[in-house]
Amino acid sequence: MAAVAAVIEALAPILLLLVLVPFVPRLRSRIEVVFITALLLMGVAAWATYVQAGGSQNYFLWYPLAAAAVVGAAAVVALAEDGALRARVLRVAGPILAVLIAVAVVNNPHAFGIADPMPRGNRLELFIGSFVGAVTFSGSVIAFGKLAGLGKKFRLFSSAPVVFPGQHPLNLILALVMIGFGTAFFLAEGKAWTAFAAMLAIAFALGVLIIIPIGGADMPVVISMLNSYSGWAAAGIGFSLNNTMLIIAGSLVGSSGAILSYIMCKAMNRSFISVIMGGFGAAEGAVAAGGEQKTVRSGSADDAAFLMANAESVVIVPGYGLAVARAQHAVKEMAQKLIAKGVSVRYAIHPVAGRMPGHMNVLLAEAEVPYEQVFEMEDINGELGTTDVVLVLGANDVVNPLAHEKGSAIYGMFIIEANKARTVLVNKCSMVVGYVGLDNPLFYMDKTMMVFGDAKKVVEDMVKALD
Repeated sequence: MAAVAAVIEALAPILLLLVLVPFVPRLRSRIEVVFITALLLMGVAAWATYVQAGGSQNYFLWYPLAAAAVVGAAAVVALAEDGALRARVLRVAGPILAVLIAVAVVNNPHAFGIADPMPRGNRLELFIGSFVGAVTFSGSVIAFGKLAGLGKKFRLFSSAPVVFPGQHPLNLILALVMIGFGTAFFLAEGKAWTAFAAMLAIAFALGVLIIIPIGGADMPVVISMLNSYSGWAAAGIGFSLNNTMLIIAGSLVGSSGAILSYIMCKAMNRSFISVIMGGFGAAEGAVAAGGEQKTVRSGSADDAAFLMANAESVVIVPGYGLAVARAQHAVKEMAQKLIAKGVSVRYAIHPVAGRMPGHMNVLLAEAEVPYEQVFEMEDINGELGTTDVVLVLGANDVVNPLAHEKGSAIYGMFIIEANKARTVLVNKCSMVVGYVGLDNPLFYMDKTMMVFGDAKKVVEDMVKALD
């Protein structure tokens, strides 16, 4: 069995890369490919560990692991057309895997080639890996609920920050108690199930309490952070089991997530600590409060198509509304028709547009939008002042000029400066505010025309009007 496990560990990276090759042209996102590869490697590493352990001694680990693999694979296939949902499913796989393996090791160290009672070093690695995995798993569940819009049914999943008096002191106390139980597990001579179970229970609770005060506007950073945590949890367990694949795959996920977290914080001009201590956001469906009644200039899809067809340059700014409507293929078709008419078409991507890092990049890649047409925010902002038409599809906060006004909740956040274009077309279903909860002055400018409706339907109507 040990020989079989060794062969699997040696061939797994090559086999997995071969499996991923057909998907790379669709995904086009190197970061996402790294995440998928690393998480799959962690699963194969766990299976190899099971084989090496003799299998039969850890049924209570293997059955849930096998069931999770089957359900997870089915979910990924079923949701293959939705990059955001696929990433949510994959993100939960790592941390719960680390916790299950840690429980199995504590239950039967001999099956994993570890002395019983376990040495102090192994106990420390299991403690770190399992509590990080537990915090990440429960935090991922809350993040999933926030992204899926479950806040309308359960306040715990509200996209607005869920706060209560004494929240941070409570988190600190629970963290200290968790460390206390972890220390008891570390110093114990036997299995110390009570200390280990108590530590895990508190870690699961901490994961919930850490994520609920973070508002929807900061969710891209949270997603990157949770990805990073899941990797480090797996790497910690890998060190305890002396499993090279878990260490390498976990390190890949952990470092990639950490890099993305830095990128997201930099894009939002916020510090990582300020995000973790509680972000800003508004409940779903909220409408900007206060201020005088404002009017907007609205038009039809035909009007918008006419303006774009007669422009020399058009910049498309995709947002969450495009993702929800699955309109990326229709947008590509519209761009092709504009290009055929001699119009210069480019896409402006904000790093935190949507609900996850690289969300818009993945959607445009799925539609096979050419790389040379896609520009990052910092590369295209300087050219928006000379752009004839900017078409904003379902984006809100990432084009809000209030980011330049002191005293605003998003002051200092970097935005795509669509307001500098000669004409701005904005597609939204309604005037409901974004996650941050601020009204957007861009929508009321004289140069702006609102086109209300589902993004896919509106863009398809534009395509028809361009014929």
